[in-house]
Amino acid sequence: ALHLVDDSRPDPLLPTQPYRELMAGLWYPAEPAAGHPRAPWLPPAAAADWDAHSAPALGIPAGAADWQGIDTHARTGAPVARRAGRLPVVLFSSGDGGPRALGTTLVEELASHGHLVVALDSTYEAEQVEFPGGRVERALPLPDDLTPEVVAALLAQHSRARLADARFALGVLGRLARGHRPRTGTPRLPRGLAEAADLTRTGVLGQSLGGSVAAQLAHDDPRVRAAADLDGALLPPVADTGLTKPFLLMASGTKSLRTEPSWTSFWTASTGPRHALRLRDAAHGSYTDLQVLLPQLTPHLPVPDPAGLIGTLTPHRSLAAQRTALTAFFGQYLTDRPTGFLDHPGNAWPELDVLH
Repeated sequence: ALHLVDDSRPDPLLPTQPYRELMAGLWYPAEPAAGHPRAPWLPPAAAADWDAHSAPALGIPAGAADWQGIDTHARTGAPVARRAGRLPVVLFSSGDGGPRALGTTLVEELASHGHLVVALDSTYEAEQVEFPGGRVERALPLPDDLTPEVVAALLAQHSRARLADARFALGVLGRLARGHRPRTGTPRLPRGLAEAADLTRTGVLGQSLGGSVAAQLAHDDPRVRAAADLDGALLPPVADTGLTKPFLLMASGTKSLRTEPSWTSFWTASTGPRHALRLRDAAHGSYTDLQVLLPQLTPHLPVPDPAGLIGTLTPHRSLAAQRTALTAFFGQYLTDRPTGFLDHPGNAWPELDVLH
């Protein structure tokens, strides 16, 4: 976990805060890590806040599940694998209000294929962000009257904040790679991490609002070579300008390029390599860790309408299809290892349709 402090700007979501403060999770191929503790899905104070606020919003009573007991497949502070070399970078951005942890199942997979994945939390938008020392910053309260116009303005504000955060994070990685030590608030980096990032091979991955941010960042930032959007409607201006860079869209359920107006306009305007896949029997939340967490809870807890959140596709098939598509996409456009999977995914995964 990396604590980032950008004192060049006031916080865009809480202007009374004179600087922007972020948390990022860095995932990478590592040396065998004896003595390094297993990394939790959420750090302790954030997990307690999730239990008190986020879980009840899903219909899961506070105290009914051991959120603090969920481990990842990573080790905190493990040194970077010596044989890994310079690592292509993938930024990850979650859905609006979601903590970075909700992308762990996909982030881990990309790291295991030789990427340095940087998962960013958006402070004061994410439901909870834990900083060193156990301090938790919660999302700012939403307006009482959430009209479509108010929602659109909030999403645009959140998108702008995330874009600035992503550019700042890339700048930090670049300074680290050049041997500088930017202000991070993290006392000691794991061995090999400062030199690991190869920013000439940078991609962006996002779910929901994060997918729109990924497309916009690819449009705006010459450091970004490719972007992937997990079921996210696109915001202007990129919804209208399209991209000249490689782009992957993964849709859910029965959606198509014609059912989402922003996808239609984006696809028409884009001139770069683009791929659109639909995961049948999936739902919007299938592209989050809820896909694997909720089915473990539903035999024991009356979670209301889990199919409405994560669809009816089995978690194993859903997750494996997503992982296969994303590793094929970033492998092709960041490491020049095309597999042909994106053009003919149905040969291996009949759950995946190619959209035109």
